[in-house]
Amino acid sequence: MDPVKIVEGVYWVGALDFNVRNFHGYSYSTHHGTTYNAYLVVGEKVALVDAVNGSFSEEMFERISKVIDLSKIDYMISNHAEMDHSSTVPEVLKRVPNAKLVCTEKAVDVLKKHYPDGWDIQTVKTGDELDLGGKTLRFYEAPMLHWPESMFTYYIEEELLMPNDAFGQHYATEKRFADEVDQNVLWREAEKYYANILWPLSRMVQRKIEEVVELGLPIKIIAPSHGLIFRKDPLQIVTRYLEWAKGERISDKVVITWDTMWESTTKIARALAEGINDEGLTPLLRLIPHNDRSDIMADLLEAKGILVGSPTLHNEFLPTVAPIVSDLETLKPVGKKAAAFGSIGWRGGAAEKIQEYMKRGKMDVIMEPFTVAWVPTKEELEKAREYGREFARKVK
Repeated sequence: MDPVKIVEGVYWVGALDFNVRNFHGYSYSTHHGTTYNAYLVVGEKVALVDAVNGSFSEEMFERISKVIDLSKIDYMISNHAEMDHSSTVPEVLKRVPNAKLVCTEKAVDVLKKHYPDGWDIQTVKTGDELDLGGKTLRFYEAPMLHWPESMFTYYIEEELLMPNDAFGQHYATEKRFADEVDQNVLWREAEKYYANILWPLSRMVQRKIEEVVELGLPIKIIAPSHGLIFRKDPLQIVTRYLEWAKGERISDKVVITWDTMWESTTKIARALAEGINDEGLTPLLRLIPHNDRSDIMADLLEAKGILVGSPTLHNEFLPTVAPIVSDLETLKPVGKKAAAFGSIGWRGGAAEKIQEYMKRGKMDVIMEPFTVAWVPTKEELEKAREYGREFARKVK
């Protein structure tokens, strides 16, 4: 694939990874692969903004060579030190030894810890500018979006924002712009990206976006480091981030996710769904493990609430439910309405422990757990339906 011109003098020179199916240690499923976006800014001087995963370095170098000779790079700008963006940085600096590495002060130790040292480094902070001769890059620190050393690079003259991991999606396609692809897939992947990476950082996301808004920074294009580039109405992704961060973008859906041993918990889940549906809300039934954890968290992002179910095994919930419960604690879907359910044998415990995790995740646990001994009777299934109705009434 050739480099792609974004605006005059700026080219996408990244890489496409159609085959990757898991990210962040198998905690995030990437059904559509991903992209590692790098951007070449060519003025009188040349800057490479971000790099690619090391296994795709030759792809990036080949694309760069179609625009300029590699030796003409003056600056290697590292917005974020995570390896999917930085593992090619040492090779860039090896092949272009006179290039200067530009990053935040916090990034220096991170990069040195990951890779051999000996680079010419220029640290920057919010408001610092780099003049490429007719093209000016300004930097904005963005700590915890989503690592402490993260920053945004802004090309002033073209009002082009390169925010690295903010506003991205794991979505590999031959197209480079958001307006060229299936919008349902685009926004689903954007939701999933926010839910699984940025949700626990929502307060910081909100503060950073509000800070940028207060600066009155004009933005015509947003070019993240994963996924598609927003060139038509680019602020729509910023608006969604702000809504997600504030918990304001909510649909009439309730997630029901569970695993089962001998189908008793499945029967309860279906009865709960019937009750929720009776109250005019839409239940999303997600049987584990047929639905993976990162997809379920994406479902929850804009849902009103969640019900998590498991039979009790050794006084605990099933191991297959553990990843979901862990995500509810660590991703912190603050304020989401929640409760647990399940079947028990001679002794319970699973549903109560699920709700403990929910509370640690700052969720709003609005009902006591619903449990049934052994196999639910017709009467108990009707009680489950009423439980679903009551849950729906409480979350409306």
